[in-house]
Amino acid sequence: MTTWPRESQQTAAHVTAAGAEWLASASPFPRSVRALWAERPATSIVLPCGVTFDLISAPALFGRRMVNRLWADGPGTGPVGTQRGRVLMFAQPGTAQRLPALLRWEEWGTGAPPLLCHGPGDAVTIPPLRPVEQSEPDGPPAARWLVAPEVREPWLPGPDVLLWACVRAARGNPGTAGRTSLTSAPAVSPR
Repeated sequence: MTTWPRESQQTAAHVTAAGAEWLASASPFPRSVRALWAERPATSIVLPCGVTFDLISAPALFGRRMVNRLWADGPGTGPVGTQRGRVLMFAQPGTAQRLPALLRWEEWGTGAPPLLCHGPGDAVTIPPLRPVEQSEPDGPPAARWLVAPEVREPWLPGPDVLLWACVRAARGNPGTAGRTSLTSAPAVSPR
């Protein structure tokens, strides 16, 4: 039975101590990560994927649509960050391998914007624990958390939840109105 947590804050500006513990647990050297963050909480760090979390990276606009769908009509999200024009959605381990196959099976893989799925063997740069001051007000936004980790074991969406959000976000695109698929082929419903 899946439980859907709704208690996460959608606008967390920084990571709590418990959330930092969870993030540090992904590192092979969690004590070193905690020591670095104790001195410099505005430092971004690279963490491995595949054990504690997988990470799904979507183009900014499409990723925001997915996040909005998850909060408006779905179960909410796990931690979500932004960096370099992409939305970073933390997901259950195994999601990076399964989600692309589900998108292909549902015939959404060729028309949806490119989702980068990071799993075992990959490492990603995560936003800093605390927001970084923007040096140039008109420049690209700094890496930041949209939904910061706030508990030691946050709920993470799996491939089925992210597929649901991806399909609904794609259906909400103005260019896809009136179609049931992003491709020109008719939608196929397996039985």
